[in-house]
Amino acid sequence: MSKPKITVIGSSNTDLVARVSRMPALGETILGAEFITAPGGKGANQAVAAARLGGEVTLIAKLGRDAFGEEAIENFKRDDIITDFVFRDEQTPSGVALIFVDEAGENTIAVASGANANLSTEEIDQAKAAIETADAVLLQLEIPLQTVEHTISIASAANIPIVLNPAPAQPPSPIFLNEKLTFLTPNEVEASLLSGIQVQDKASAENAGRELLKYGISHIILTLGDMGAMLVNAEKSMPFPTKQVEVVDTTAAGDVFNGAFAYAIAKGEKIENAIRFANAAATLSVTRLGAQPSIPTADEVSDFI
Repeated sequence: MSKPKITVIGSSNTDLVARVSRMPALGETILGAEFITAPGGKGANQAVAAARLGGEVTLIAKLGRDAFGEEAIENFKRDDIITDFVFRDEQTPSGVALIFVDEAGENTIAVASGANANLSTEEIDQAKAAIETADAVLLQLEIPLQTVEHTISIASAANIPIVLNPAPAQPPSPIFLNEKLTFLTPNEVEASLLSGIQVQDKASAENAGRELLKYGISHIILTLGDMGAMLVNAEKSMPFPTKQVEVVDTTAAGDVFNGAFAYAIAKGEKIENAIRFANAAATLSVTRLGAQPSIPTADEVSDFI
């Protein structure tokens, strides 16, 4: 049986992670932090998640011609990700994320986009066949919006299911919010900004989802941290609770959810089953430190379920 094909278009970063007792205040220095370096970036994280779970994944991204870029390529190959369309920028360095993780597992992140900001529509055209032959296409907003818009148009014209994770949070725009999208997967912060409704609980999440349907998107799937997820479409609103676990690091939990969801949709699963599977994968990931190091395999998710 052939693997489902997922094409991921997005960012690739190197994460520089400091684990601290608490978040430092403005101008404050905290000593004693544990430090790790790990591969990250929303696009790369989601590609790795889909690949480890059993997908045939093609990543379209851009890296610098530097040590971080070389290491990223090697990491992708170890996860059997197709890197034919991971482009290299000769002038701009690879993207870097600076991350603090506190004792509760919560994080703050600052990203220097680097080469991610230069992924162009012309490069998307070079990878057009990989988009048009996918079983699902997955995007985020850490690359130029015109590149996101161009990719959505290509996938929509080929009738490929499109999953857009609108992260990091940005003001609503028809550039990336329109009827061409099959699935929109915001978290609480992103849903609040995009809908104008403050998401604090399941009721407000449903209201935000209803508001986002007005853009013509088929399905809104809100990721709500320890509250799980919620599906909102024209037929129904449905919550999906998640198991309670000891949280080590929430970095990339949303990316794991999106990669797992896209994999399940590409595999032909019903939306409800895809959400349950993605919930389990994301929940398992928060019990581990780091972005890509925390991403589980299919067997681990099955055991966890």
